[in-house]
Amino acid sequence: MNKQNLTVLTEFILMGITDRPELQAPFFGLFLIIYTVSVVGNLGMIILTNMDSRLQTPMYFFLRHLAFIDLGYSTAVGPKMLVNFVTNQNTIPYNWCATQLSFFILFIISELFILSAMAYDRYVAICKPLLYTVVMSQRVCWVLVAIPYLYSAFLSLTTTIKIFMSSFCGHNVIRHFYCDSLPLLTLLCSSSRDIELIILIFSAFNLVSSLVIVLVSYILILMAILRMNSAEGRHKAFSTCGSHLTVVVVLYATLFFMYVQPKSSHSFDTDKIASAFYTLIIPMLNPMIYSLRNKEVKGALHRIWKSLTCRMFANVLLKIHCKAH
Repeated sequence: MNKQNLTVLTEFILMGITDRPELQAPFFGLFLIIYTVSVVGNLGMIILTNMDSRLQTPMYFFLRHLAFIDLGYSTAVGPKMLVNFVTNQNTIPYNWCATQLSFFILFIISELFILSAMAYDRYVAICKPLLYTVVMSQRVCWVLVAIPYLYSAFLSLTTTIKIFMSSFCGHNVIRHFYCDSLPLLTLLCSSSRDIELIILIFSAFNLVSSLVIVLVSYILILMAILRMNSAEGRHKAFSTCGSHLTVVVVLYATLFFMYVQPKSSHSFDTDKIASAFYTLIIPMLNPMIYSLRNKEVKGALHRIWKSLTCRMFANVLLKIHCKAH
């Protein structure tokens, strides 16, 4: 029977954020704006940190990867959710569901450890400024992003394969707006206890271990800041760390709420609200929090804009000159 069900089940139905018809159009407009701003902001950060020579530092190296990750998991969820707002039946093919789940897990776990790497980077910059360029070499920076990517890919494939190699009971309605592990577990015919245990253990490990790195880094940073004699230096250090801490608190609080709790206590309606927050709103806010308030990024934007306008003005003058002759 399980084999037959696995063969018959070719698609899932996503219930979406709401089943109220009058809210479909407003939600579509709202999330379209949010996703567009997220894509523009994160793509802009990736391009800007690649183009401007003054942003070739470890801090902006990690910001570039954070932007790539934010773009990745918001794109894994956002476009399909927007399509579902304007279609009559919110279906997603079986293989696409597995793909969406695997990419989402890959990017969300990577984000946790990239944020940890960024906390370590701030620790070295503030507590060991004379050794910063030595400690945070290009090789070290690549190791600090490569390990999270490889580890996240391993967990993503493990979780996805375990879920989709199990038997579904023929029920294909997912009580969510994307393919997430917890709603999928409720559709399994076979026992999901081992998969739940894997998800719980690794979710707790990922959240706690990455958070410990952040907390230890910031405790040491705080001790270093309190020893500073210059008020300007303390203000600069606090302002540098404040943006990162804001994102860390919001993201970790949401993820702890979502995943580190018993399955029986889950309310999928509240989970959907929390999921919308960290899959779409946080990726939109991160470029603003990290970049738009940053003088170096503003300076880079100003230089690029000035360069583009000068080139455009030069091209216009060249065309006028050519026509005159």
